Amino acid sequence: MSRTGTRVHLSGPLAVDEIVDLSGDALQHLRARRLRPGAELTVFDGNGGEYRARLETLERREATVRLLRHEPREAEPPLPFVLLQGIAKGDRMDLAVQKAVELGITRIVPVFTEHTVVRLDGERMRKRQTHWQRVAVSACEQCGRNRVPAVDTPVSLDRAWEQVDGLQGVVLDPANGCGVEALPPPAAGIALLVGPEGGLSDTEVAAATNRGFEGLGLGPRVLRTETATLAALAVLQARFGDLA
Repeated sequence: MSRTGTRVHLSGPLAVDEIVDLSGDALQHLRARRLRPGAELTVFDGNGGEYRARLETLERREATVRLLRHEPREAEPPLPFVLLQGIAKGDRMDLAVQKAVELGITRIVPVFTEHTVVRLDGERMRKRQTHWQRVAVSACEQCGRNRVPAVDTPVSLDRAWEQVDGLQGVVLDPANGCGVEALPPPAAGIALLVGPEGGLSDTEVAAATNRGFEGLGLGPRVLRTETATLAALAVLQARFGDLA
């Protein structure tokens, strides 16, 4: 974590000595922390590193911060981790996105599967994607990451395969999956496929394995989709990433 508990994401690019106006989510974040002018905080724009900053003004509808210096600190995993997440309902999907970001996921592809019950199209899909991206930003502010993982436009599973070419695929398979210790080490990164409520169908698991995905089991208990996502990422990061 950074040396201060207050971290704010701002659209960049940013530069040292710049005075930046804050509004919207960033302003609400500062107000919730009850900061006063003169307080120090950390600002990042997603382009790498972070800025030490000082709160100059804080009004009801706007605030300003001065960027004091840039620090090249990063908290990214050594390999890219892409999550193909079967779209779940409401808070379950939010929790999966939030905790995946905290655990080092570098990209999230929401996926429509056979058991997906959420129906999204047009404007509703755009709003949900925007919402999930904001969840990812908030998670980065909390956990100390300076690069915000992209949350892609939701796609069908058939279209998702092309999004992860070149990565070692892992699919959650409670029935036939092996333990994490049996997975081959990834050469370029990992793509993890997790189903929604109800899991993946046998056909979808077979389609994944036919494309070279390795089946992963997580023990004898049945996990909810959001729990399964977190557990799988944790064991994969412990085995191949930077989770000590």
